[in-house]
Amino acid sequence: MNAEFRKRMYDILELYLEPYDSKSPVLGVDEKPKQLVEDSRKPIPMRPGNAEKYDYEYIRNGKANIFVAVEPKHGKRITQVTEQRTKKDFAKFMQDVVLSYPFAKKLRIVLDNLNTHFKSSFYEAFEKGEAEKILRKLEFHYTPKHASWLNVAETEIGALDAQCTSRRMKNISFLREEVKACTKMRNKEKCKIDWRFTKEDADRKLAKHYVT
Repeated sequence: MNAEFRKRMYDILELYLEPYDSKSPVLGVDEKPKQLVEDSRKPIPMRPGNAEKYDYEYIRNGKANIFVAVEPKHGKRITQVTEQRTKKDFAKFMQDVVLSYPFAKKLRIVLDNLNTHFKSSFYEAFEKGEAEKILRKLEFHYTPKHASWLNVAETEIGALDAQCTSRRMKNISFLREEVKACTKMRNKEKCKIDWRFTKEDADRKLAKHYVT
């Protein structure tokens, strides 16, 4: 682990330690591909003592993408289901995230190094003036390469998967309905992410891999 790895890791871990600031909140952003699958035969409904049963055969109906932005200390998340995850899709999602925080001065965004996650995406999706207007509200903090586990959005995606998206989703409309319902429920319950891995933990567990 070189100096750049440690620099990025420390930056993100220090962000997570800061007290909540509604004017400059910290959010994790990530996306998850989802295979759209329809049952080839009608499932056998759940009964007392027996779980719902699915046939192992299924029909593939293409793929979709789920964008997730989560504010770990405030218990707020924003989701969006798209057909693809292009640069324009990412930029338009981030525009929606910015619009969801009208009173914030700056959104500090933790994200990985996927090729869509850079400022150039905004200039492809919008005219220069609009792109710069959105980017003025955003401050990007990138995870080290091969360390996307430092992004709290991965934790939120895991929770979303456990509660909703691990099931078969027959088409993108059904996926959108399910993700919307789960997001609404988790926001209503203000589900937060209790991040406990600190800089001290990193040094204790990873120091032997550091390159000086």
